[in-house]
Amino acid sequence: MNLWINAILYQATWLVAIAGAAHDCWWAGLLALVVFASWQLAVSPQRRADVWLMLFAAVIGFAIDSTFAQTGLLEYAAATPWEHLAPAWIVALWISFALTLNHSLAYLKTHAWVGSALGGIGAPLAYLAAAHWGAIVFPASPMPSLLVLAAVWAVLTPALCRLAQTLCLHSSPATFALHGGPQ
Repeated sequence: MNLWINAILYQATWLVAIAGAAHDCWWAGLLALVVFASWQLAVSPQRRADVWLMLFAAVIGFAIDSTFAQTGLLEYAAATPWEHLAPAWIVALWISFALTLNHSLAYLKTHAWVGSALGGIGAPLAYLAAAHWGAIVFPASPMPSLLVLAAVWAVLTPALCRLAQTLCLHSSPATFALHGGPQ
């Protein structure tokens, strides 16, 4: 049941963030993330791994989407707090995606090719949907941007899944006890 709730809250966070950004309510995605993260961390058997994944996703997501913005691959609506960097709402989406990796998308941790295909196809479709809603704008010819998104996410999704798997192994109670405390 928690896997379904995880998937639903992730999708709800995505929808709220995109709709909010399209209507210049950049904070809506952050609020949805707080609800999602609060619930997920409260019920998670991998809380420590989830927190590390959230932090990593925030940093890497900010760097990648800021690069997209600075190179002109994408333009973001509600570009808060900085106009030519990744906005807060897109970083919230990265964090919410990280919260699925040990839960509703845990299957991908042991199926890298599926993760690569899902990332390579799903991410460009998600960005296209965000553009349809008005949360992002592609250049006049979106195909180069979509190809870059596909390539980045085809590599990034299995890499994030591998990180999730590693963090779960190193933050398990058995590892914790074996090493005599926190690592």
